[in-house]
Amino acid sequence: MAMHRWAPLACVLAALLAVGAPARAGLFDDEEARKAIVDLRARVAQGDETTKARIGELNAQLVEQLTALRRSLLELNNQIEAMRGEISKLRGNDEQIAKDLTDVQRRQKDLGQALDDRLRKLEPVKVSLDGRDFMVDPDEKRAYEEAIAVIRTGEFDKSVAALATFQKRYPASAYTDSARFWTGNALYGKRDYKEAIATFRAFVAAAPDHPRAPEALLALANSQAEMKDGKSARKTIEELVKVYPQSEAAQAGKERLASLK
Repeated sequence: MAMHRWAPLACVLAALLAVGAPARAGLFDDEEARKAIVDLRARVAQGDETTKARIGELNAQLVEQLTALRRSLLELNNQIEAMRGEISKLRGNDEQIAKDLTDVQRRQKDLGQALDDRLRKLEPVKVSLDGRDFMVDPDEKRAYEEAIAVIRTGEFDKSVAALATFQKRYPASAYTDSARFWTGNALYGKRDYKEAIATFRAFVAAAPDHPRAPEALLALANSQAEMKDGKSARKTIEELVKVYPQSEAAQAGKERLASLK
């Protein structure tokens, strides 16, 4: 009886337990889920912090790299500017060098031209005078021509002095014979017949083959005639006709003889 009385109670308890078991299981599942969610949130939060920290490190590294890159670019730009300055300076130097070289070449050309001019002035020149060809220095030629030019002015005193200066300056000149001849004529022109006679005689003695030797003898005879020395004048003309019979001076001398008788 007793067992039968407790039997329904056991069934009730069993039924309650059967109903409560799933409820407890559900309660345990929610709690675990909440814990899982909390853990997940914590891990996510921790991941976010880690990510943020990593991003911060990456940003810092990037900023540092960018700063270094900017510094490098700035240094490179400075180097480029410096190189541009050097290139500009070199170009300026090249232009100056080119200008200096041009100036040097021009000066060398001018000096070369001046040297050539001087050498030409110093080089002997060929002269044809009184049927003779010879070489003389340019200065010597100019001095002779200047002395002869004075005779053409009729200033015989000055011409005698000029020719004397020339002969003194150029004692061995190829112009010497011609200078003596014209000195005699200048002396005759200034009526210094005595000196003219001596000069013409010296000329003929020194250069008997000179083309103007016959003229010199005729001028010598004229000078003697001017000094009233007809005898000497006739003798000189006879010498002229004998030594240079084919010359024009000899023909003129023959005509002069008639006036001396």
